[in-house]
Amino acid sequence: MKRVELIKLDHNIKIGGKCGDIEPNITEDTLFLENGIPIGFYLKDISKHSKKLSDLIAIANKELRSKNVPKSEMGRSSGQLNKENAVQQYSTIIGSIPPRPHNRRPFPSISSVHGEPKAKVFIKAMLLACRESEELIKKITPEVYKEQVRLIEENVPEKFRFSKLFTSSISNYNISAPFHRDNGNIKGCVNVIIAKKENATGGNTTVPDYGATVDSCDNSMLVYPAWKNVHGVTPIIPTKKDGYRNSLVFYPLKAFKKFL
Repeated sequence: MKRVELIKLDHNIKIGGKCGDIEPNITEDTLFLENGIPIGFYLKDISKHSKKLSDLIAIANKELRSKNVPKSEMGRSSGQLNKENAVQQYSTIIGSIPPRPHNRRPFPSISSVHGEPKAKVFIKAMLLACRESEELIKKITPEVYKEQVRLIEENVPEKFRFSKLFTSSISNYNISAPFHRDNGNIKGCVNVIIAKKENATGGNTTVPDYGATVDSCDNSMLVYPAWKNVHGVTPIIPTKKDGYRNSLVFYPLKAFKKFL
């Protein structure tokens, strides 16, 4: 596995800025280091590291694209594609949902998707995939795994945990993102981003602080502390009809600590 020391660069990119099309420069299995300490990694093809994880993600991806899983429609793509090639965009959240007082819901809850009987296969596949992802984190970056176990135990009641290292999961279908930072995450923790992709380009995660753009190829996995830096997702362009890029993400929210 290639080792890359992340060194901060000067740039003028701000939160909310549009993320343009950027070619990836992280295209092989890579361990990310900061001051010599591992903070995450990238796997180009998870099937080479865990066939079980690859099989579970294939099931989850198939279920997500079916009518079995409730979704939040995002409408047509805005500015990335012309009208002829416009694609459907949607997302699904499972696991724990933080309090939303402005919606008259002052307490955390579990995603309503869990109450949909037809979504059970998707939810089970995602939970088992999360556990397999955690095993890879434990194997490749044991320091990261150990620290995240500690932080989750200190910040998240057991009933709001999604497996050992996370609280929630979101699956984004054909959705890119402007530059942002995941400020709602527990500091010191990592996210897992697994990509499924077919007949499409783009959807790469780019981190301007390090001049790093990670290849979001099919079956790839990125483990990264998304709270730490501004980052964006490049435009997703289908190259054929029904082409898509789906990201299946596991993340740890800090909103549950006061409910311990």
